[in-house]
Amino acid sequence: MKSTLSPKLGEIEHRWWVVDAAEIPVGRLSTAVARLILGKGKPKWAPHVDCGDFVIVVNAEQVALTGAKEREKTYYRHTTQKPGSLKSPRAFEVREKHPGRLVESAVFGMLPKSKLGRKLRKKLKVYAGPEHPHHAQKPMPLAVAGAKS
Repeated sequence: MKSTLSPKLGEIEHRWWVVDAAEIPVGRLSTAVARLILGKGKPKWAPHVDCGDFVIVVNAEQVALTGAKEREKTYYRHTTQKPGSLKSPRAFEVREKHPGRLVESAVFGMLPKSKLGRKLRKKLKVYAGPEHPHHAQKPMPLAVAGAKS
C-alpha cells in the first residue's frame, strides 16, 4: 500500500509573480492572488506546508470595486483593545489613505488563520503605483481574468 507523499521544504520552488491590478475587480484579483500564495495550483501541495509563491500587486490604487461598494463597504479595525477604539472607514476613505489595504484585506481574509497563515501574509507585496523594488527576483507577469475593457 502506498502512502501519501508530503512535500519537503527543500523540494518546493517559490516563484515570484507580478499582477497589474488596474481595473480588475478586487474579488477576482484576491482569489487569484490567494491561490498563488497558498500554492493550491502546484502538484505537490499540502495544507500544512508553505508551498506558495510570492506575489507583487502593482497599481493597487486603481483596483475596481463593483456596484455601490465604493460608498457602502465598511472596513472595521480596532486601534487598541479598549472600548470605543473601533474605527469603521468606508472603502473610498481607505482608498484615499492606504490604497493597498483594499487588496491586502481581501487576500488576507482568504488565507488560513493560523501560524502558517501569518507566515503566508509576508508573501504578498502591494504597491499603489506601477513601480516595485523587486526586479532582482525576476517576477513573471500574471494575467487575471475579469479586467474591465
